[in-house]
Amino acid sequence: MKKTTRNHLLIALTYSLTLIGGMVVGFKFLKDQGYQLQKPMAYAADSSRKVDEIIHIINKNYVDEVNADSMHHLPIDSLLHQLDPHSVYLPPAKANEFAETLGGNFEGIGIEYYILNDTLLVTNVVKDGPAFLSGIRQGDKILKIDTVFVSGRDLPREQMIGKIKGRKGTAVKLSILHPGNPQPVLLSVNRARVKVSSIDAAYMLSPETGYVRISKFGADTDSDFVESVRNLKGKGMKKLVLDLRDNGGGYLTAATGLANQILTENKLIVYTQGKHEPRTDYFSTGGGEFEQGKLAILINENSASASEILAGAVQDLDRGVIIGRRSFGKGLVQEQFPFVDGSALNLTIARYYTPLGRSIQKSYKKGYNAYQNEIEDRFNDGELTSVSAKDSLKKSKAFLGGGIQPDIYVKMDTSGFNRFYAKLIAKKVLFDFVYDVLGNRYTASFLEQNLATFTINDADYKDLVKYIQSKNIVIEPKLLQAAKPLILNDVKVLLCKYHLGDAGYYKALNLSDAMVKQALSSLQ
Repeated sequence: MKKTTRNHLLIALTYSLTLIGGMVVGFKFLKDQGYQLQKPMAYAADSSRKVDEIIHIINKNYVDEVNADSMHHLPIDSLLHQLDPHSVYLPPAKANEFAETLGGNFEGIGIEYYILNDTLLVTNVVKDGPAFLSGIRQGDKILKIDTVFVSGRDLPREQMIGKIKGRKGTAVKLSILHPGNPQPVLLSVNRARVKVSSIDAAYMLSPETGYVRISKFGADTDSDFVESVRNLKGKGMKKLVLDLRDNGGGYLTAATGLANQILTENKLIVYTQGKHEPRTDYFSTGGGEFEQGKLAILINENSASASEILAGAVQDLDRGVIIGRRSFGKGLVQEQFPFVDGSALNLTIARYYTPLGRSIQKSYKKGYNAYQNEIEDRFNDGELTSVSAKDSLKKSKAFLGGGIQPDIYVKMDTSGFNRFYAKLIAKKVLFDFVYDVLGNRYTASFLEQNLATFTINDADYKDLVKYIQSKNIVIEPKLLQAAKPLILNDVKVLLCKYHLGDAGYYKALNLSDAMVKQALSSLQ
């Protein structure tokens, strides 16, 4: 298992083990991500003809100059490997799956659930969503979905969770076992579009400093952000820590919309450009909710796309301080070319650039010297002014390797991370212990009142050790002792997530977070 920080490992695993029902992804997402959809093209089915047509599309649309002569007689996949990591050919089945995912066909009932001992355990219910209105609550167990028993069957995960998905307006029948009730009840729940805020947490870190965590840029992120900022300003917020760690991106319009809330009028946020695509500029409109207060943005190696657009704009315009580790480096705009046989080509047609002309995309071909030459060529061609070219070269360190280089670097914390701890995470033992045992010992009100001082006590820890042994995991005393502080903190934050949701999870997590501490210090 790859080493990472304890905090972000937990975040990634937590979200990989839960499903938020009611999330809707549509073709608007595809376009805002940089994709554009063309009408299907009537090309011959034979592969050699399709290769020729794909080469033709590349010549007319690809972001860079290519040597088409070298691509003939190559298989399609090998041909696209000559380009970039994000230009791909999708066979009919994959293209259909891609279109369905981005077409908004996955609407739900508004729950998060966890597979515990071959049973679907409800860990969160979206307030006023279909499940909530039907009487489903946290701690319920789903025994049966329509006519299929899912409890105790050891079904593959995709079969268990896939049966709840469905189109808006359709019903799913669930056999639910409420805690403390001996007999299950049968509920019919109509699937619908459920609004889930893209703001995971918003609270005050100190009397003057607010914290907002955004894990994705959705259609309503900018309006959700405005609501959160207004609430925090009502509590005395004058400074803001905006956490974009592990934010893989989302809508471009959401990123520019949020930028409008923190930048003054007529500031260049980002622009796109390619060999066959003219430059398109995105400017701030002004009148935002947080134009003046001090700002710190947290990023890491999993912050990508729209997150990098926002962080890059803030950095180039000296609007705030960027703290953390270099971001992922995903800055390509793509267009989809479908074929009549159901297959499709996703082709990179342009790049995202920060206000000073920095390409967000990490280099997959060129080194730093090539980048310097590119800046000089763009200056000589009149594309960059002397000031912007000079500033771009001044920030040359940020270009090396792509992504956004933070102003203040915070190294990765791997203390306590060893093979024994990795085994516990891989086997989901800490999650199971919290959901199976510890969750019933504490209440939401107790945790909320004692969050800052609460720790896992000795009795709970001894029971955890027994629980680990019950999972046929051999205890390695030295490794367990070394990982103990990390394990105890993980159990605490998972317990807070179970009872207090995402907001409680991040409140507990941030108590010992190095980047958050650095941000508080930097904003003084």
